[in-house]
Amino acid sequence: MKTGRSTLMLTLVEESSKNIQITNFTHEECSGEDNSIPGTPDLLPFPQPITPAVDNDRHTPMPSPAKTHCELFSCSSVVLNFFIFGLFMGAPTVVIPQITKEANSTNVVTLELTSWLSSISAYCAVPWGFILPCLAHRFGRKILMVLVSLNVLIGNVFFYCSINVKELIISQAMQGMLVASVLTVTLMVMSEYTSPKYRGIFFNIKAATFYWGVWVSNVIGTFYNWRNISIVIFICGFYNLSSIFCCESPYWLATKGSFDECTKVHRWLKGTDDNAEKELGKLIFSQKVHLNNKTKVQLKNMQRIKIMNIIRCSEFFKPLAYACLPIGLYNLAGKVACSVYAIDIIKKITSSEEMAYKSMLIIDAVTVVSMYLGCALSKFITRRNQLLIFATAGVTFLYVLSLYLYLINLNILSENNYITLFFLVGFSIAISCGPIMLSTCCLAELTPLRYRSYFICCLSFMGNILFATVLKISPLIFKLTGSHGGFLFYAVSESIFILLSYKYLPETKDKTIQEIQEYILKDHNATVKTELFPMNKPEFIS
Repeated sequence: MKTGRSTLMLTLVEESSKNIQITNFTHEECSGEDNSIPGTPDLLPFPQPITPAVDNDRHTPMPSPAKTHCELFSCSSVVLNFFIFGLFMGAPTVVIPQITKEANSTNVVTLELTSWLSSISAYCAVPWGFILPCLAHRFGRKILMVLVSLNVLIGNVFFYCSINVKELIISQAMQGMLVASVLTVTLMVMSEYTSPKYRGIFFNIKAATFYWGVWVSNVIGTFYNWRNISIVIFICGFYNLSSIFCCESPYWLATKGSFDECTKVHRWLKGTDDNAEKELGKLIFSQKVHLNNKTKVQLKNMQRIKIMNIIRCSEFFKPLAYACLPIGLYNLAGKVACSVYAIDIIKKITSSEEMAYKSMLIIDAVTVVSMYLGCALSKFITRRNQLLIFATAGVTFLYVLSLYLYLINLNILSENNYITLFFLVGFSIAISCGPIMLSTCCLAELTPLRYRSYFICCLSFMGNILFATVLKISPLIFKLTGSHGGFLFYAVSESIFILLSYKYLPETKDKTIQEIQEYILKDHNATVKTELFPMNKPEFIS
């Protein structure tokens, strides 16, 4: 009697033997540089299906479930990097008041220095956004996780030893690699090491972890000396060195032609259930076909400019255009700027320093809780709907808050601190359940397998420039236009990206990267054939 597993395998073998056909992708036009290097292994014209392995009793082995603990360990260091990133981003909020109070002068920290202290790390991340993907392409993902961890520890030493604002700015600039890794190494690791079923959960945990870092940093700076933040960073940084024991990415191994090692690692990470085997089969089949065609094209077109071929390729520019939407939703919602400059913004509204600190801690706590609420909702709502519904709700709170503050400015309404806090909390809940939690997840899912290094370079450049610019100009916007004008600016900007996302952003939930790519290209007639591999137990050592 055949098991469901063996029936599925035999069906796929029959289909593969009858339909040996390459997808209708034009390699001659678009197969420039991707994430594989010249010198690929000898390949048959088309990958051939392999009969499933059997055990000693002549039975097909039962599939093993997805190994969530393996995925969790592999992603833990990049998740913890978000916590460290949050600690660094939250530090200026409490460091500046302490330095001002110690110097007994408000002139010791100017508005210009304040904006640079918050944004310099993102500006310094721009060159690293090009360097890290190139290193990831050449040496793999694992070595970059270790490299980022070492950089965090070195930069934190300078942060702990800083005695003035200029030295703090230098220490923040040294974290450019960490900030760049958020849109490069993190996207690679979390999209390649996790199965589609758990990918959203891992990304939601990661997003909440960033605001955990902001909140912990603000709590420490509110009640203790700001240098205690460095102690927490040291502890996290030393744990991240455990990434040296992680395995290499199965996707990177496949692009290098190491298909046997890719199979071992993929099964160690994700198990051998039906979905994992389908994903593995599609991955290896696609890469074998691509490497085979890439070798042929390179022999004919050695002198062609590869980068121009890639830019003109729809597999590159279409996902990149879609990826701009979650980047805009995340940065132009105003949530990051409000978190970094929380004390200044709330103090300006309420005219009370005590109320500003209390409100800051309340809003940070609500933000973290809301992101876990959004994580629970993501099990029942599609990515696209959740993103648009909560982004719209957040913008509504911004419009109402802006109008309320404007009426107060005209002396039509009397100010009530609790009403202001209510609007800010409502805005934080809505934005945290939507764009803040889901944007990075959508970015990772929209990142194609081919031309991955070039794609992430462009993605990192756009994301870091927008992130840094928003933080740099926010104090000036609130100073020139007032609190009501600042919130109105973010409301209008976010509304534009909501409309664009409603029209263009595709659904990505529970889809493999290959399936998302096919959907974006609207190439429904092109199917990716699945190759089967022996069901031998992986010998990868954890």
